[in-house]
Amino acid sequence: MDWTIIAVLIIVGFLFLLLEILVLPGTNIAGILGFVMIGLGVWQAYAMHGAISGTITLGATVILSLFALYFALKSKTWKKATLKKEINSRVNVIDEQRIKVGDTGIAISRINPMGKAMINGEYYEVKSTGEFIDDNTELEIIKIDHNKITVKPKKT
Repeated sequence: MDWTIIAVLIIVGFLFLLLEILVLPGTNIAGILGFVMIGLGVWQAYAMHGAISGTITLGATVILSLFALYFALKSKTWKKATLKKEINSRVNVIDEQRIKVGDTGIAISRINPMGKAMINGEYYEVKSTGEFIDDNTELEIIKIDHNKITVKPKKT
């Protein structure tokens, strides 16, 4: 029964580390819990079975950890877990000769406070000054700052 508890602590510790790496990266809770459980398993081996058994358990745990690390880095394990989709979108590239302050356009989507608008025959991502602007509303450009276009509803 004693070895069962030690083995379960170490295995569950490794599972928590795996959970931290693959499912919950950045939370640190599962990783810390995994290290604590592995350490507790090794400590239990020392406490219940003496120095020789504890050292063997520690050595086996370290060897298992190094083997798992080698396998993870060497194999194509990470290729299965990575996203392969390319992002083909781009940031607004504003040609200052085609669009300028005072130009008008139409809201293609609701702007609350960000949305799409067609200005001079091209689609742009625009933002309002804070108010919500419904789609199909005529707009006027009030500010262009690098790649950000600020609009307001055009007064008629």
